[in-house]
Amino acid sequence: MDQISNMIIMMKNASKAGRPTTAFPYSKMKHSIADCLKKEGYIVGLTKKMKKSVPMLEVELVYVDGVAKINDVERISKQSRRVYYGAKDIKPIKNGYGLLVLSTPKGIMSGKDARKEMVGGEALFKIW
Repeated sequence: MDQISNMIIMMKNASKAGRPTTAFPYSKMKHSIADCLKKEGYIVGLTKKMKKSVPMLEVELVYVDGVAKINDVERISKQSRRVYYGAKDIKPIKNGYGLLVLSTPKGIMSGKDARKEMVGGEALFKIW
């Protein structure tokens, strides 16, 4: 089972349902993805909590005038097919209204930051 896909789908479903927060099992990769989403304004806050001795990552979603900022997500690189982008291949998502999240040698970063740093990597997902 793909844990990153579960994470982004859980955030999308929670935002569609109007929930203020959602939680999923903790990992360093998910934490760094959530940090990137927080930096770009898709989530407000994130906390690591223990639930029945299992670490959980709880994220607080962003709503603008009652409308969720996360409308849809699309997983790009999967376990069966990895997709890599060079720095020059990174294009704006949804005419600049979306976000591409990449796993680069400098860590997890948005497409805009990766292009600025002139570094490519594995394209994880798109969010808008």
